[in-house]
Amino acid sequence: MVSTTFLNLEATKQARITDALLQEFSTHPLATAQVARIVQQAQIARGAFYKYFTDLPDAYRYLYQQAMQEIHSTIPRAAFTTFTPTIYLQEVREFVEQAGSSRYYALIKYHLTQNQALLTPVAASAPANVPSNVWAAGILSHETIKQILLYPDTQAAALKRLASALQAMVGEDD
Repeated sequence: MVSTTFLNLEATKQARITDALLQEFSTHPLATAQVARIVQQAQIARGAFYKYFTDLPDAYRYLYQQAMQEIHSTIPRAAFTTFTPTIYLQEVREFVEQAGSSRYYALIKYHLTQNQALLTPVAASAPANVPSNVWAAGILSHETIKQILLYPDTQAAALKRLASALQAMVGEDD
C-alpha cells in the first residue's frame, strides 16, 4: 500500500514520481518493469522508492488506481446501485472515450493484456445485497470496455451487443 510519506510529499515531487511510474508501466509490462528506470526518471534515490512503495506491484496498483479514479470521476454513483440500461450504455461509451484519449491508455492496455494476471486479486468490496441485474450489468460493461479498448474497430458491434444484453435483463432482479 502506498505510504503516507508519499501521499504527504509536495505536489511537484509526487507528480514527478507518478509521471515516472506512468512512463515505466506504459512502456513495460509489470514483469519487466524496473525500479532503476523509475528512480532515474523521477530523480529520487532507490531507497526513497521503497520508502514510498512496498515493491513494484504496490507502485503499479497505486498508479492504476489513480488512473481509474481519474477516468471514473464523472460516473455517478447511482449507476452502480440501480439498473437502467441506457445509463450503463452511456457510461461505457463515456469510459471508453475518456480512457482512449487519456494519458493512461497505454497503461490500461498493458493492464488488460499482461499485468492484471500478475497481480494478486484484491478482495471484492461490492455489497452482497446488490441486485443480480446490477451485478451482471457491471460484469458485461467491464468486458465490453475491455473488448473495445483492445480492439477499437469492434466498438459499434460491442456496444450494440451490450445494449441488447442490457435490454434483455430489464426486470430480472433477485
